Amino acid sequence: MNPSIKQLVVYTPAENFEVSKAFYAALGFTLSEGWGGTMDCTLGGATFRLQNYYVKDWAENFMMKFDVEDVDAWYSHAKQVLDANNYDNARMDKPEMIGDTKIMHIWDPCGVLLIFIQ
Repeated sequence: MNPSIKQLVVYTPAENFEVSKAFYAALGFTLSEGWGGTMDCTLGGATFRLQNYYVKDWAENFMMKFDVEDVDAWYSHAKQVLDANNYDNARMDKPEMIGDTKIMHIWDPCGVLLIFIQ
């Protein structure tokens, strides 16, 4: 028997738990109760666990990479979300091409970097 992994869920920091929950819900993630007061954030085949815990250095060095079909669609959607609401320090860059890869960066309310790659 070879060891296997059925699922991987990373624990993601949140400085202001309520703001982060609202931010991820607005992006389209489905939120459900996790373990110990956490929230599971699920979209497509991706799940991460948002926790009400924050260390600045950790949050600002934490990254999540999402492989997507359409970076431009994500840019339009995320821009509407950020323009319509105040999510503390959440921000984003315009998509850019790096070789044959289109990439976009979004920073969540506490500085976690979301990398969208097409």
